Amino acid sequence: MPSGKNFISTREAAARLGVALSTIQTWVESGVLPAWKTAGGHRRIPSDAVDAMRLQKQAVLAEASPLELFKILVVEDDPVTQELYRRHFGEWNLPIQLFMAEDGFDGLIAIGRHAPNLIIADLSMPGVDGFKMIRKIKSKPTPIRGVIIAVTALSAAEIEAKGGLPAGIPVYPKPVPFAVLRPLVEHMARRLVTA
Repeated sequence: MPSGKNFISTREAAARLGVALSTIQTWVESGVLPAWKTAGGHRRIPSDAVDAMRLQKQAVLAEASPLELFKILVVEDDPVTQELYRRHFGEWNLPIQLFMAEDGFDGLIAIGRHAPNLIIADLSMPGVDGFKMIRKIKSKPTPIRGVIIAVTALSAAEIEAKGGLPAGIPVYPKPVPFAVLRPLVEHMARRLVTA
């Protein structure tokens, strides 16, 4: 065990940073956060590294005015895919505020709470799937102001077999096409800031 430092568990680090436990584990494995393993195989992270990351996150959020942030809601149940969204959007250096929901029910709550400018929805999820969530959004008498796109592993035939999607919803195939999403997000974020 390294000496002279306070160490915390991955669960404590996740709580301090306000992220999922799987996110902390990914950051440790990729070297974003330093850590060591106990004899029992548990990770221990220097608390000062976690505090530094938290302060950096707060500074980044403080620099951007809430009015300038482009809000994106990703509705996706797969933790690995969620982390891919976090990483890619984080690397683009755009004024993005990213929200995650694990199913359509949580997605609908997040839409009401955060009024995202862009909603990226998986279609196949347990519980309320992307189809039901999108249909619910489109059935409201007052439409939401956000743009909705679907990113799915389903084929066009499988989508049609499940009743299809409302008109005007672009569908992109998985794996997530970040090269296509980036110019779309850049354009929409720039338009929001200059509006």
